[in-house]
Amino acid sequence: MKILITGASGFIGTALQRSLQEKGHDLLLASRSEPRDKSWIQWSVEDGFADPKKLEGINAVIHLAGESISGLRWTDEKKKAIRDSRVLGTRNIVDTISELDHRPAVLIAASAVGFYGDRGDEVLTETSKSGKTFLAEVCREWEAESRRAEDSGVRTVLLRTALVLSKGGGALGTMLLPFKLGLGGTIGDGKQWMSWVSLVDHINVINLALENEGVRGAVNSASPSPVTNEEFTKTMGEVLYRPTFIPVPEFAVHMLMGEMGEALLLDSTRVVPKRLTDLGFKFKFADLKKAIENAVK
Repeated sequence: MKILITGASGFIGTALQRSLQEKGHDLLLASRSEPRDKSWIQWSVEDGFADPKKLEGINAVIHLAGESISGLRWTDEKKKAIRDSRVLGTRNIVDTISELDHRPAVLIAASAVGFYGDRGDEVLTETSKSGKTFLAEVCREWEAESRRAEDSGVRTVLLRTALVLSKGGGALGTMLLPFKLGLGGTIGDGKQWMSWVSLVDHINVINLALENEGVRGAVNSASPSPVTNEEFTKTMGEVLYRPTFIPVPEFAVHMLMGEMGEALLLDSTRVVPKRLTDLGFKFKFADLKKAIENAVK
C-alpha cells in the first residue's frame, strides 16, 4: 500500500513509519522542509503541497500534523496556531485528495479526547457529546474538516487520541525529569480523570483503522483503564522508585499556566474505547504500570 503521512517526524509519526515499513508499505512523508529524497513531499498548512501530482496513486492518508498544545501559556497567537494548524491544515489535505483523479481509499485523521472537554466522573464513549472548552471547540472544527473527505467517497476515521505514553515525546517525556528528581506529585486534588494509551497500542489502532474497511467515524484511541491523576502520580513514583509527595495546588497551575494548565492538567476526561472493544481489539498494555514500565525502559 502507498501511504501519505503528515506529522511523520513527531514521536508518533516516527514509530508509525517503522511499523508500516515493517509491513512492507511504501511511504510518502509530508514535511515543511525541502524534500530529502523521493520519499518526502513538501507541504505546509498555509501553502499546501508543492507538487500535488505526487499524491496520485496513494492508497491511504494518515494525517497527524498539528501545532503542539503544550508550552508555558496559551496566548491568543498560540491558540490561533493550534486551531489553524488543525482546521486549515486538514481542510488543505481534504481539498487536495478530493481533487485527485484516483482518490485514496481511507483518511485516518488525528483528533483528541479533548473533544469531550472537562466532564468530571462521566464515562465517555464515541457517542458522547462534545464539551465546551477551547480544545473541544478545536476538535469539533478539526473533525468537521476531516469528515468532508466522506463526500468524495473516502472512508474517514477520526482518532480521538488520549495521552500517548512514550519517553520519546509527548506529556510523559516532559514528566520524566521532575519525577526522576523526586519532584512529582498530584495536581490539584488529584481526582481528575486522565485517559491514556501506550504508544504500542496507539500504533496498532492506526494499523487496525488502515486495514479494517469496517472502521470509520470516531474511534477513541485510549486504554480501557483510565485513572485519576492521583493514581497516575502514584504509579509513576512506583515505576521510577521516587517519592511523589510534592503536590501542585490548583491555584499554582492557574497562576503559572493559565488556561493551558487548566485544560491539560486539571480538566477531567474519563474516556473508554467502546468502538475498539466492540471490534475485539486487544490492548497489549491495558494496565498503567506495565505501560509506563514499557515506555521508560
